[in-house]
Amino acid sequence: MVLDTVKSEDEDQIPPNINCRFEDGEWWYYGNKDGTRRRLKGHRKKYLERMYVNGKYIPKSNPLWKAGRFKSFDDAWSHKQINSTTEGEVYVIVNDAWPEWVKVGKAVSSEDRCNGYQTSSPFRDYSVIATLATDNRHFKEKEMHRIFNHFADERRGEWFKIDRVKAISIFNVHAKNKLSEELENEQKSG
Repeated sequence: MVLDTVKSEDEDQIPPNINCRFEDGEWWYYGNKDGTRRRLKGHRKKYLERMYVNGKYIPKSNPLWKAGRFKSFDDAWSHKQINSTTEGEVYVIVNDAWPEWVKVGKAVSSEDRCNGYQTSSPFRDYSVIATLATDNRHFKEKEMHRIFNHFADERRGEWFKIDRVKAISIFNVHAKNKLSEELENEQKSG
C-alpha cells in the first residue's frame, strides 16, 4: 500500500491503492474488514504512527516501540538499547542440519532472532519450535539453561544435545507453571 503518492486532492490523480476512491471532492479510504469510509489523510496519519518489524505489527505497549517500518529490531535500535530491555521471549531454535541439537536463547522477538540466523544458512532452515514470553528474558534464559543442562546429553554454549520433543515439553511445563502462578495471583487479589 503506497500512501505517500497522495500529494493533492485532484480527482485525476491515480489512487494510491484499490481501497481508495475520490468522492465528494476528496480522497477516501475504505476499510477491508468493515467497509467504512475514512478520509485518506487520517488513515495515512494513523498508518505512519505504527511500528512494523519485518511486516509484523508491534503494539505501542512494547518497550522498544517507535513509529516506522524496520526489517529487524536491530535496524530500529542499537544492541545496547535492545539489551537494556528486560521484556521479551526465551526460545528454542532448531536446524535440521543438526537434528539432535537445539539452541536456547533470548530475544525481544524470537521470530526476529530466527530471521537473523537465516542469513548464515543457504537453505534458510532454522525454525523456532518453542517460545516463552517473560518480563525478564535475561533471568529466564539463565534459568532455562540450567534446566536444559540437567536434561541434555551435552552442552556447547547455548546449544544443547536434547530431543526436540523433550525441549518443547520443558517449555510447556514452564508456560503451565507461569499460567498457574498468574491465576493464583488473580484469585488472591480478587
